Amino acid sequence: MLEFALAGGLALAAIAILVIFVVKSLIIICPPNRVAVISGRSRQMPDGRTVGYRAVKGGRTLRVPLLEQVSWMDLNNIPLEVSVLNAYSKGAIPLNVQGIANVKVSSQDALLSNSVERFLNVPHQAIAQIAKETLEANLRGVLATLTPEEVNEDRLKFSQVLIEEADDDIKTLGLELDVLKIQNVTDEVGYLDAVGRRRTAEVLKSARVSEAEKQAEAEQAEAASRQLAEIAQAQAELQIVEEQNMLRVRSAELDGVARASEEEAKIAGEKAKTIAAQTLEAERIELEKRRLQADVVLPAQAALEAKQLSARADAAHIVEEGAASVEVFKRLTEQYQTAGDDAHDILVLNMLPELIEKIVSTVNNIDIDKMTVIDSGGDGSALPGVVKQLPASVISIAEQIETATGVDIMGPLRNKMAEAGGGGGSGTAALPEASESAAEQVQVPEGELQTEA
Repeated sequence: MLEFALAGGLALAAIAILVIFVVKSLIIICPPNRVAVISGRSRQMPDGRTVGYRAVKGGRTLRVPLLEQVSWMDLNNIPLEVSVLNAYSKGAIPLNVQGIANVKVSSQDALLSNSVERFLNVPHQAIAQIAKETLEANLRGVLATLTPEEVNEDRLKFSQVLIEEADDDIKTLGLELDVLKIQNVTDEVGYLDAVGRRRTAEVLKSARVSEAEKQAEAEQAEAASRQLAEIAQAQAELQIVEEQNMLRVRSAELDGVARASEEEAKIAGEKAKTIAAQTLEAERIELEKRRLQADVVLPAQAALEAKQLSARADAAHIVEEGAASVEVFKRLTEQYQTAGDDAHDILVLNMLPELIEKIVSTVNNIDIDKMTVIDSGGDGSALPGVVKQLPASVISIAEQIETATGVDIMGPLRNKMAEAGGGGGSGTAALPEASESAAEQVQVPEGELQTEA
């Protein structure tokens, strides 16, 4: 059983390997430097031609087994050494030309069919030989159109003309010309050497002539330079003098401008000071006006208004007092009229305190600091005598009042005293008592009352 399993496994492995090998042989993988040409079946090209192959560049594809086969073409570069001997140039001068070129099988679709048809399964050496012979033939053809001088002197132009000439032939073969450079151009008859010597002589002659001319030109230029230098120096000195003169004139102008500016600045400063002083004085006057307004005018106005208000108040008070006095007088008049005969006595009695006050006020300012009574008799009768004189003084004052006013003050007093005594005694006897009563109202100011024996 194990042997059958092992045999089956080997068979499966063999089948898998065979399948892999078959698939690998059928898959065509093309690298970028090669072209796979699969032939065996007919295909129509883009230009309408029918061919029996197809080309694959840088990719993969499948081939039909037994019907298609694969061929390879390399796209690598093919270096060539191109040389021609005794190739006649323009003017029948034989030249030897050596150069290098790089060609390759073209991978362009338009040229690839030419390459396949001509170089499929052809080795590189054969392709290189064909390309070399083609380029040498083109080189000989180009040399016939150029002089040896043109070939030798302008090799870049020669290479460009050669590439243009050989490009069509190379593309017809299905190749591409990458590089074509001329390395060396010689001749066996010594033409180029003679041309070189002639050119060298001409160059030497031209060099000597040019040297002489340049030397003469240098001397002329030196002389002209010296002349120009002297002229330039003179002009420079003249210009320096002119500039110095202009500098002095400008300095004088600037000094004048500076002095004028200084004077203007001084005037402007004085003007500014004057304006500032005027402004300050105006401010001071305005401030003084405001101070006088605040210190004098406003207080005076306030005092005037206060006095006006006070005067109005006093006038109102006086008017009110007058009105009150008039009212009092009216009422007094009414009372006096109501009293009849007693009105006179009432008036006197009402006036008596004011009269006494007026009389007393005449001696209010008299201060008796010390009163000395001298007893000349030595019997002690001096002090009683002074005291007895007081009622008499009061009576004298009453008489003075009666004389001044015409009002009999003492008469009513006598009548009252007579009525109180029941008619006994005379009126004059009672007067001392009344006088004493009146004298009691006279007070001696503060002081000392002394008697001396």
